[in-house]
Amino acid sequence: MAWLLLLVAGLLEVGWAIGLKDTDGFTRPLPSLLTGLGMLASVGLLGLALRSLPVGTAYAVWTGIGTVGTALLGIALFGEPADAARLACIGLIVLSILGLKLVA
Repeated sequence: MAWLLLLVAGLLEVGWAIGLKDTDGFTRPLPSLLTGLGMLASVGLLGLALRSLPVGTAYAVWTGIGTVGTALLGIALFGEPADAARLACIGLIVLSILGLKLVA
């Protein structure tokens, strides 16, 4: 169950990271509110997952999910570069997340 909470927390991190772009520096009320709620929910679920997962592993996986998801959505939604080196680095992060899951 802790791993599922951590996965959802990581996906929410992707949501709020992408949402930050829509807040326009927190000048737009609704996107700002939704982004803030996403932040709270993400950190809250991370805290629940930490009840049974090691903090180093859980935090690394949480930030890894957020990093990979945000980078991929940046490519898909905002036309950010998708060159081979960048994709290879994203792949290394995915491998690291899987490795941490396997050794936990």
